[in-house]
This record gives sequence, C-alpha cells and structure tokens, in this order.
Amino acid sequence: MTSSIVLVGPMGAGKTSVGRRVARALGRPFADTDKVVVRDHGPIPRLFAEHGEEHFRALERAAVAEALSAGGVVALGGGAVLDPQTRAAIADHRVVLLTVSDQVVAGRIGGAGRPLLGGDDAGAEGPIGRWTRIYDERRPIYEEVAHVTFDTSSGPLIDVVTRIVEWVRENETPQESA
Repeated sequence: MTSSIVLVGPMGAGKTSVGRRVARALGRPFADTDKVVVRDHGPIPRLFAEHGEEHFRALERAAVAEALSAGGVVALGGGAVLDPQTRAAIADHRVVLLTVSDQVVAGRIGGAGRPLLGGDDAGAEGPIGRWTRIYDERRPIYEEVAHVTFDTSSGPLIDVVTRIVEWVRENETPQESA
C-alpha cells in the first residue's frame, strides 16, 4: 500500500487549501474528510446538533478510512485525531501538522460551520478564545502523531506547499518515486 500524506492541525490552519495544492503538485488525489462526511451524511453543524459529537466522530472515522484507502493527500478535520482508531489508522502514513497563530486564524475561521466554536456553550471566551483552548488541548495529540510541522501563519501559502512537497519527496519509498 502506498502511504498517504495526512494533514492534521487546528481549525483554520489551511489543511484543505494546502492539501489540495500539495496533491496537485505531487500528481496525487486529494480528499478532505470533512467534505466526505458532508457528502455522505449532510452538514456537520446539523450532525452535531442532531446526533452529538460522538456520532460525528464515528462518521469521521469512516471517512478517514475511506480517504486513506484511496491514497494521496488527506486533510483531516481538526478533531479527527481525538479518536484512538483514527490515530491508529494514520500511524502508517506520513503525517504533517499545520499550525497557525490565533491572531491569524481570527481572520480565517469566522465561526460559520464550525460547531465547536459557536452556539450557546461558546460562553464568554468567544470563538477565538474557544479556538485557542481547543488547540491547546489538542496540541499534544497533534504533535504525537505528526512527523513534521509547518506553520501557515505568515508568508505565501505556496511556500508551505513547496516545503511539504520537498519533505514528501525526500521521504518517498522507491516504489512511490517510480
């Protein structure tokens, strides 16, 4: 099996934008597991509201398995790594952590379609405070599963894409580069 390139990181780090460009540069397919869930089950905010986070994580786990089986570049939702089975599934793949500062992410997330940042339980901390808390809670898991980290806070996104593509090519197995 050819190893996939898996992008993990917090909401708003650019996993989809970067992943799509990395896939194009490498000539490989791209999958965004959030989009797979939406395609198969409907809008994520509705899934959270009607069925809860645990149900959503089960759907997400299946989407990750589907995307990994297809190979290529796979962007995971921000919380996908919380699931132990998902972490086990990505263990045999190359995992890239994308990070972003809270100052930069404020302009990216906007709260729309991100159920963990909005709603009644966002409380006084607001979306960015909530994002920071969630990121701080998840950071150890991101760092545990990742082989390499790239920050998307500054500079053109193409610079991050180029560095990831170079890293992938440096770490290809002989059958992948053939």
